[in-house]
Amino acid sequence: MKKVILGISFLLTAAVIFAFGGKEADAKSPLAGTTLNLYTWAGMFPREVLSGFEKETGCRINYANFDTDEAMLAKLQETGGAGYDFVIADDYILEMVYKQGLAQDLDKEQIPNYENINPVFQGQFFDPDNVFTIPHGAGIPLIAYDPSLTEISIEGYADLWNPALNQNVAVIGNYRVVNGMALKILGESYNTEDPAVLEKAAKLMLELAPNIRVISDSNTQDLLLSGEVAAAFMYTSQITLALQANPQLKVVYPKEGLGFGIMAGFIPSKAPNAAAAYAFINYLLRPEIAAQCFEYVGYYCTTKAAEPYISEAMQPFIILPAEHSNGESIRTVSTATEDIHSHMWTAFKNACGQ
Repeated sequence: MKKVILGISFLLTAAVIFAFGGKEADAKSPLAGTTLNLYTWAGMFPREVLSGFEKETGCRINYANFDTDEAMLAKLQETGGAGYDFVIADDYILEMVYKQGLAQDLDKEQIPNYENINPVFQGQFFDPDNVFTIPHGAGIPLIAYDPSLTEISIEGYADLWNPALNQNVAVIGNYRVVNGMALKILGESYNTEDPAVLEKAAKLMLELAPNIRVISDSNTQDLLLSGEVAAAFMYTSQITLALQANPQLKVVYPKEGLGFGIMAGFIPSKAPNAAAAYAFINYLLRPEIAAQCFEYVGYYCTTKAAEPYISEAMQPFIILPAEHSNGESIRTVSTATEDIHSHMWTAFKNACGQ
């Protein structure tokens, strides 16, 4: 569920330091003069949200970002849970983070706004007792297509294999999610460990390759909006952006089955400034701040109290429609299965010329 960069991102490097307005902070703030080390994808927060925290607390935000959840995990393993104060990542990796002792239990007494969370997004498989994570967005990858650019009607993943879409499809770059289309067509779980099933899925992915024009995780919706492709398999945030720009697009909840994912934040086990992390979490859970974050990034809103603050234009995108709420989460699989997925993905990209 890697994030798109919305608008003109000011997050152009792997680590960006924000120091706006620190002098305006309350001189008595215990965080004044300290640094919050934030680690997540680029483009996750509007500039005014980060600078607002700095102004209030006098705490500078050092924003570092990663490209994949696996890269994040490797960095935490390397530092033993040190180096960062607050991390936001995808659900499937969080289970491993906690089992390896790289995240600390939350002291909810330090999070007065904890009650603002929508309980629908709590009690998930990676943190069933809500011990160490705070949900920060949710979504399901979907298909969107422009009916003016293709004569076929798309109802599911299998339709993307139609020869009529030759060189006319864009997909995101999350290999477990994209490989998952083939698994769902076969009637299988995203998390199957059966090598024979995965081999069938690999062959099916190679059959899709002639239809793929672009594989891109960033701003995939722009390829659809510009008419470069007729159909795209995208993240929720990209679907939201596409529909806002062109309401005539058709959105498909694939009949073969849906994926469902939550991104959540945690405090690493040896965070150098946990106090700043708690302050930032509580800040993000303010209704008006959570609304700003939702409108910026476009995932389903996980802060219930934020809903009245969300603009009328964005109200339809607040939460997953009830009739599509039974999606399957992608979970951690064995190393052997992960290797198969990696080889599948490499062969698929090579066949696509990517």
